[in-house]
Amino acid sequence: MIDKRKAKLNMKVQWTKFIIVLALYLLFLFWVKSWLGLIIVPLIYDIYITKKINWQWWKESDGPVRFVMSWVDAIIFALVAVYFINIFFFQNYVIPSSSLEKSLLRGDYLFVSKVSYGPRIPQTPLTMPLTQHTLPIFNTKSYIEWPHWDYRRVKGLGQVELNDIVVFNYPAGDSVMMADKYQAQDYYQMCYMVGMKNYQGAEQPDSLSPQEQWDYYHKIINLGASLIKESTNEFGVLTARPTDRRENYVKRCVGLPGQTLQIKNKIIYLDGKPNKEPDNVQYSYWARPKQVLPDELMVNLDITMEDLTSSNMYGYMPMTRRAAQELAKRTDLVDEVREVTDSDMVDMGKTYPVTANTGWTRDNYGPIWIPAKGKSIRLTLDNIAVYERPIRVYEDNQLEVKDGKIFINGKETNEYTFKMDYYWMMGDNRHNSLDSRYWGFVPEDHVVGKPIFIWLSLNPETVGPKVRWSRLFNMVDNIK
Repeated sequence: MIDKRKAKLNMKVQWTKFIIVLALYLLFLFWVKSWLGLIIVPLIYDIYITKKINWQWWKESDGPVRFVMSWVDAIIFALVAVYFINIFFFQNYVIPSSSLEKSLLRGDYLFVSKVSYGPRIPQTPLTMPLTQHTLPIFNTKSYIEWPHWDYRRVKGLGQVELNDIVVFNYPAGDSVMMADKYQAQDYYQMCYMVGMKNYQGAEQPDSLSPQEQWDYYHKIINLGASLIKESTNEFGVLTARPTDRRENYVKRCVGLPGQTLQIKNKIIYLDGKPNKEPDNVQYSYWARPKQVLPDELMVNLDITMEDLTSSNMYGYMPMTRRAAQELAKRTDLVDEVREVTDSDMVDMGKTYPVTANTGWTRDNYGPIWIPAKGKSIRLTLDNIAVYERPIRVYEDNQLEVKDGKIFINGKETNEYTFKMDYYWMMGDNRHNSLDSRYWGFVPEDHVVGKPIFIWLSLNPETVGPKVRWSRLFNMVDNIK
């Protein structure tokens, strides 16, 4: 049977195919620096040359078997190809929220390049293609946690640069409450809120010493965590997710490793110098309409129904400065248009770190040094809350603060050298974005890729035709 199959082949053509495929495969192994893949070479040789394994036995079967197996073969090939392409080359991503409005819009579908920053070797390699963490319909995990490989990134075309729009895994997504209404919420913010609501102590953080503040906030967080764990009917079962299985987020990188970031009156300063704001940066404004805004004006000012809903519910809505200035001129349509400040608006949660009484707000934040790989920082009780999560969670160390002293892996220390680079990510819709101001640094092992262009854009607010034709194939790098 083998000889019959080989007799039908042009062996010169087969050898040519084998050499080309083998060369490409070896180049791939060289790129990812994983020679374990050499065990596949004998299979490639058999497919093209020896033909000892009848890989397509079903082609010699009866009609029904041949029909079914041809579909199975095609589906398996497609899934493997998609899995391989999504991991190492590119992936699609849809903008789910308005945190980057008006730079990227809800319903924009992005072509995300993995090679721009270098693809990660998958940490949980056994996963169902086209899923992130959950199997649709079955509502179960779409991945198997074993084997779990350490973080490693293949060399890419470049590195994350200042003001890049970046897709990354949600850092606070390591722990998730599985009740539907809480899955999208920050678990650690929720621990703080639940703990604060139920805490019986009467301490005032401003009057506490640094050690007492540390103990106070950790008691609140631990109380909230225990109550959430007990209340499975309300919050659902708490589950942990590996880094590469956490939700994908997209924000703008406004702070690089080694830089000192500070926000003063909404403006971001890096090492003391103001960073350029995005052209379409948005803030919230008090602007209660006197009457329904004309459709033409809404289109001209790029005001969405979501923006109007915010105005109707809270009295404020997000707008670009140009839109706010133009709307303020229309006194026949609106009352005074005034920019919202920290003093007259409830924030979206306690700013990072939740275990410290910093007094920072979303508009006046820091200064905060962004950790860089190989760089050291002097640790004190004043800054340990800022760096607790990178040291303890992202870089897998034990960290304790006892009797005014800091212990890492059981040893007293006042210094730490970071193993990874970190980034500071924020949305362009500054008053409607849950970002690094609320959950902190983004480690390099969470970086997924760089959006290149918008390949499809669907307006979720319209009835009828939804395609935003003018946005198709717009390059993301041109969105500044």
